[in-house]
Amino acid sequence: MEIETVNMILYCKKWKETVAFYMAKLGLPLINSFDWFVELELNDKSRLSIADESRTSIKSSNGAGITISLQINHIDTIHRKLRKAGVCVSNVKNHPWNAKVFYAHDPEGNRVEFWEKSKIR
Repeated sequence: MEIETVNMILYCKKWKETVAFYMAKLGLPLINSFDWFVELELNDKSRLSIADESRTSIKSSNGAGITISLQINHIDTIHRKLRKAGVCVSNVKNHPWNAKVFYAHDPEGNRVEFWEKSKIR
């Protein structure tokens, strides 16, 4: 199997708020948009889509059991930027797997993990 791209789809009750969170607060670029579904770019091979559960047969998990883990660069800068944009974020902490990490939750309750590999061992 050769995978060309990866796309996660979140089915949401709070569709408009969740779309605004990922586009306006996190700054993810829009790839496709329909009246109940958007596809956002994480990078050139990864996508995040958000669907309005009222228009689908799949319902929201209400954030239960979902973590979207994003490896980033410049974690302290991103943390400050998100806090300034009004996103409720945890403090940046050192994690045992040689990384710095912080968390936020989208309006649907999904946990978003931001992490950066530590430069010092």
